[in-house]
Amino acid sequence: MLFFRWVQAWKICEFSNDLSHWNMFAHACLLDSDVLMAIRIFRHIGDVAMVNALEQLEHLEEKNLLSAQVAIILGRYDEAEQLFMLSSRPNEALNMRRDLLEWPKALVLAEKMAPEEIPYISKEYAQQLELMGDHANALDNYEKGLLDNNLVENQEHNEICQSGIARMSIKTGDLRRGIQLAKSLEGRVVKRDCAIILEQLKQYTEAAQLYEIGLFFDRAAAVCLKANAWGKVADLLDKVKSPKIHIQYGKIMENEKKFKMAAVCYERGRDYDNLVRILLDPLNMPEEAVRVVRESRSIEGAKLVAKFFSRLGDHSSAIQFLVMSQCIQEAFDLAERNDSMADYATAIEQHGTAEQANELAEYFVSIADHFNAARFHIKGGQFQTAMILLLRLGERQEAIELSVDCAIKSNDKEILNNVTQFLTGQIDGIPKDPTHLFRLYVGLGMVKEAAKTAVIVSQAHQSRGSYRIARDVLFHMYMKLEEGQLKIPSEMHRNMTIIHSYIIIKPLIARKEHLKAARMLIRTCDNISKFPTHVVQILTSTVVICTQAGLRKSAHKYASALMNPEYRPKIHTKYKKKIEDIVRKSGKEDDPQEDKSMCPFCNYLIEETILTCSQCKNNLPYCILTGRHLISSDFALCTTCQMPGYFSEFKKLSALGLKCYMCNGETGDVIPGDSKSYFDKFAEQT
Repeated sequence: MLFFRWVQAWKICEFSNDLSHWNMFAHACLLDSDVLMAIRIFRHIGDVAMVNALEQLEHLEEKNLLSAQVAIILGRYDEAEQLFMLSSRPNEALNMRRDLLEWPKALVLAEKMAPEEIPYISKEYAQQLELMGDHANALDNYEKGLLDNNLVENQEHNEICQSGIARMSIKTGDLRRGIQLAKSLEGRVVKRDCAIILEQLKQYTEAAQLYEIGLFFDRAAAVCLKANAWGKVADLLDKVKSPKIHIQYGKIMENEKKFKMAAVCYERGRDYDNLVRILLDPLNMPEEAVRVVRESRSIEGAKLVAKFFSRLGDHSSAIQFLVMSQCIQEAFDLAERNDSMADYATAIEQHGTAEQANELAEYFVSIADHFNAARFHIKGGQFQTAMILLLRLGERQEAIELSVDCAIKSNDKEILNNVTQFLTGQIDGIPKDPTHLFRLYVGLGMVKEAAKTAVIVSQAHQSRGSYRIARDVLFHMYMKLEEGQLKIPSEMHRNMTIIHSYIIIKPLIARKEHLKAARMLIRTCDNISKFPTHVVQILTSTVVICTQAGLRKSAHKYASALMNPEYRPKIHTKYKKKIEDIVRKSGKEDDPQEDKSMCPFCNYLIEETILTCSQCKNNLPYCILTGRHLISSDFALCTTCQMPGYFSEFKKLSALGLKCYMCNGETGDVIPGDSKSYFDKFAEQT
């Protein structure tokens, strides 16, 4: 009979096609506990949520349990509770009331069937009552929620309840109990929450105490400020991070004429305007005020400092700080009145904008100071205008240097071509010092061009006898090429080797390493044309040191060279007779055979100072401390410049407290290095 009723109802709903009719039909099915039919209807009308909910009830066979769940779906909670109580699972009634947050009804049910759940329900009920503002009942329920403290699993629950008791005690007027309980609990949050309540009740002393115990120092200091407890604020200041509190306390200290303390507070609070004001006027500490303005870039502070220096008649400082405070017109007028345009220019260069720099450049144009006009046009980004002015200045050294800076900063092809033509003499037929071209290429990152120019620059320094500068130019370029993993030109590598071999002679002699020094002098003499200004001195030193090292044949060879008419008159009188005696001797005695070591590439035995292997034809890397070629078994890199040397030699230098001969860096931290990877890299780059 029921089946035919459902069929008829289905047809009626299909005919009307009204959603409300379908819902009424489905609810009727649910009231008759026909879940399957209800699922079919809800699926037909597309109510996915109801289908999912009802599908979970399909497995229930107990009528009361099924009816209770259907009653929940239909929102008939009291009916559902009665049905659960009649079913085999009465605890579901309690779970339903808990899910519905109906804590009073849940407590009644818990007393009947699950007394052990009462503390947990009481805690939840207390939290709800606290939110509703019913503090007395919330306190009562928090107290009911306490469990046996000895069990670890109860600690978190009890902490929530005890925190609630502390808060509600304060809310209900029992301040002493609430404060004591908050202090005894371990958590910081309860102390903060209770302190907030006390602060609202204007119990500032107690609130500050709890904030401090809870390590909320900023809040504690803020409450002390409200309570006018200045002494307590002073005790907390070192732990306070809030700038606002420091500034507030600084103002209080200033009102009480405690200016030094006020200054400390303003600085901690980053209130630089007030800090500068108080440093200048009451404290009379202009040096500190200047420091603060420079570090903070405070515009108002800069204005105050400028006024201070104006009163003192220190126009240079006043101009600088007026520019910093963007009082440009005032700064310009002051500079013009007191003939201090140089100070104004310096201030604009340090602190001015591009627009201000261009305005100053136009001023310099008006007084025909083209160099400074170009300088400030460069700062203002007007590179083409700057170049036109610089080219008018011709060969002035400072103008050439500035034109190079202009080309580097502009990164403009036209300007670069103009500067390059000017430096190479294509414009006026006068080539300029190649150092300028080298600086241009380095600044633009044109490494290959810079390397070629570096050789020319180095040779120019060599010809003037500035060997260390020549070596440093090549070394700087060498490092640039290595950094870019580019091939090092053979001429550049050879020149750097020869010059460095000469430079290390003096420290070798100082260490009484005469044989090693003699070998480096022989290498230098074999390339004597590269040392044109010191030929006689080098040959003389070679004769003396070779004699001391027992290399008599070599001493005779270079002594004979000194007897050439062009050199003989230039020999120092101290050595002249000795050199003549050496020449008069036959010189047939051979030098002792030079020690040999293995080539790092093919292991062939060759003389220590030979830098090209006769077997494998490879160029050999050399030790920057002795000039000998490197070997695999005694290898290290300088920790500063990463140039190679014998590890044993680095240890000697470290023991003597001496520094690297190449870069002047410390040698104490040098450790044995990976020789294979270095030799492979050297072979690729050279």
